[in-house]
Amino acid sequence: MNNSVYLFEKPKNEPVYSYAPGTPEREALKAALDRQAAQEVEIPIIIGGKEYCTGDIGNVVMPHDHKHRLGTYHKAAEKEVQLAIDTALKARHDWSRLPWTERASIMMRIARLIATKYRYELNASLMLGQSKNPMQAEIDAPCELIDFLTFSAYYAGQIYSEQPLSDATMLNRMEYRGLEGFVFAVTPFNFTSIASNLNLAPAMMGNTTVWKPSSTSLYSNYLLMKIFKEAGLPDGVVNFVPGQGSTIGKVVTASESLAGFHFTGSTATFNSIWKSIASGIDRYRTYPRIVGETGGKNFVMVHPSADAQEVAVALLRGAFEYQGQKCSAASRAYIPRSMWEDVKSRLGDMLATVKMGDVREFDNFVNAVIDEASFDNLAAYIHRAKQSNDAEIVFGGACDKSVGYYVQPTVILAKTPNYETMCDELFGPVLTIYVYPDGEYAETLQLVDRTAKYGLTGSIFSYDRYATELALQTLEHAAGNFYINDKPTGAVVGQQPFGGSRASGTNDKAGGPINLLKWCSPRCIKETYTPPTDYTYPFLK
Repeated sequence: MNNSVYLFEKPKNEPVYSYAPGTPEREALKAALDRQAAQEVEIPIIIGGKEYCTGDIGNVVMPHDHKHRLGTYHKAAEKEVQLAIDTALKARHDWSRLPWTERASIMMRIARLIATKYRYELNASLMLGQSKNPMQAEIDAPCELIDFLTFSAYYAGQIYSEQPLSDATMLNRMEYRGLEGFVFAVTPFNFTSIASNLNLAPAMMGNTTVWKPSSTSLYSNYLLMKIFKEAGLPDGVVNFVPGQGSTIGKVVTASESLAGFHFTGSTATFNSIWKSIASGIDRYRTYPRIVGETGGKNFVMVHPSADAQEVAVALLRGAFEYQGQKCSAASRAYIPRSMWEDVKSRLGDMLATVKMGDVREFDNFVNAVIDEASFDNLAAYIHRAKQSNDAEIVFGGACDKSVGYYVQPTVILAKTPNYETMCDELFGPVLTIYVYPDGEYAETLQLVDRTAKYGLTGSIFSYDRYATELALQTLEHAAGNFYINDKPTGAVVGQQPFGGSRASGTNDKAGGPINLLKWCSPRCIKETYTPPTDYTYPFLK
């Protein structure tokens, strides 16, 4: 019996290792890369702790060396999806009744295993399978993944301790139950920390999940499942179901027990699944909670008072770190005419030093995009820009998929503010710049607000406080995460709760209490000590 009331202390963010030459972590990571690159793994479906192999096989390859196979994976058919649902529902009974501190203890153990025993193995799996350089892998998993776990335990304690008022005549208390059913987690390729959080945030609050991982992040996601198991996460709490999204989604949305949908990915996919849920709303036992973080067309707005060097560095890092494959990546920029030549010169000088290639060569800042479909899409946009009278390739523009899916960091100058690469989400290393007249700052802010349908991240570079305040007011709904004199990427758990609205999602701020509250169903219980024995009130006398 656990009659204690426990609150986790507010955690500190996990320290980020540098992997600089001569550091022990650099050598440990290189050794892990060598080990993993020398072997192939077979990735099964995992339901209730048991492995299932369907024989319907897909390949897992290195994006930067696509002839190098890291392993194979088994794709789920409808019967495996249904089994995962049934297993999640069965596991929910005991898991939801476990004291929350016991659930939190498992989350904390997962965090410690990743911080220590599995740090370099997990890092290497991201680098090889998702083509991340050491820094991009480090800030994702382990660091952000650990932060999601430790801050979730802290915020859960705050939620559970929040109780209603009582007085001498009654006791009021609030229970925060898990949802009545299972949660469907659909996770992206670009952040393994998000893949973990989309499952473990609901699990922290007493839910069980059916997990559809991205087929291009299975190498690291499979390692996560093994870490969950070692940490003591009970079988069936998270059920790992790789496969075709349409097959899995069809079975999941047909289940009356679907209680939640936790998603990060494209706006189109999110909309499609939401429509499937809406069209069958009468079948569900409870209204499914829908939480999603989707696309972005993130902006950098520059005022004439800004510093050109700071702007150039922010554009390079914001647009080209992890090949622009971040929901928050800088994708469009608005630069005053008086600053353009200076910013262009500085940006060009830095891009000339940027190296692109295999993740195992640590001097490469840029690596490969995730797969051939992404490469072909980006190459098509770049080709059209080369042919267009409304655009000019300022830097980059080369694409080569003979060895890996390499797209050179590309800067496009748009001669019209509505050119397609100013409006469409590309999800790659392509930055489009529009140069505006210095005297049209206020009008350009309006242009920024209405150009794209998204509202995820954005930034303003300005040392004029009135101009900065005008941007904050005009762009109130254009970004859920707004940065002043910084790039629009790099949100840290506990510091910049992340999420946006419009076509960028439901803005439930992953890693914080707002998100956790979505995964519980409160029950208020009132106990009256001395119930009335006369129905009348004083006014009747």
